[in-house]
Amino acid sequence: MCGRYATTADPATLATELDAIDEVGEVASRSDFNVAPTTQVLTVVDRHDERRVRRMRWGLVPSWSREVGGPVLFNARADSVDKPAFRNAFTHTRCLVPMDGWYEWQNETMSGQGRAPGRTKKIPYYLSPEDGSRLYMAGLWSVWNAPAVHNPSPVLSCAIVTVDSVAQLTEVHDRMPLVLPRDRWDAWLDPRRPASADLLTVSPEAIADIAIRRVSTRVNRVENNGPELLEQDPGTLGEAQAGEQLSLL
Repeated sequence: MCGRYATTADPATLATELDAIDEVGEVASRSDFNVAPTTQVLTVVDRHDERRVRRMRWGLVPSWSREVGGPVLFNARADSVDKPAFRNAFTHTRCLVPMDGWYEWQNETMSGQGRAPGRTKKIPYYLSPEDGSRLYMAGLWSVWNAPAVHNPSPVLSCAIVTVDSVAQLTEVHDRMPLVLPRDRWDAWLDPRRPASADLLTVSPEAIADIAIRRVSTRVNRVENNGPELLEQDPGTLGEAQAGEQLSLL
């Protein structure tokens, strides 16, 4: 799964790098080291024969929904994109979600004097390219229009597509976001390209240099933010302290 991530992407910089139109128009960068669902996030779309950088709500709101509230659809499983909530978006409105890296959690069983048997704590890990390059995740997006009397502005929203983890990423979680290499962007973003299973295949090269490191539990609280959340924690993946075990969430 992908429920939190970090990004230092600037809309203007993204637009320049991707030869896209900046529809965000922010003067200052909005780095966020603890992006959570329902946050307004940067996305990349192809519309009207132009690549565009837009900001959307992270949590897809299908166009047919009665309201924005309800379950937050921040992830879309690749094996579920044919379900009503995602079908139209997968067919017609696919996007990219840029990020620096994402977080996953494992439950660590605590033991020792004064600790209740079976008590666990959530240990976060940060997954990102070793060279510091930016990642682009496969996303789906939608436009929701409320009755004009309530909200005349349409709500743009998105979800990140997830797949079964592969290679080194299986060490920390059984799901991962679908990372798209540059040579697959055009096909993914093209609204005229038929939706098919080949769009959802994992690229081994795209995740080959992604490293995993244990980070501070400060990231567990959405209120905490800042580059310090990415600092290496003394513990390391697969090396639990004596008497402790790691288990997947």
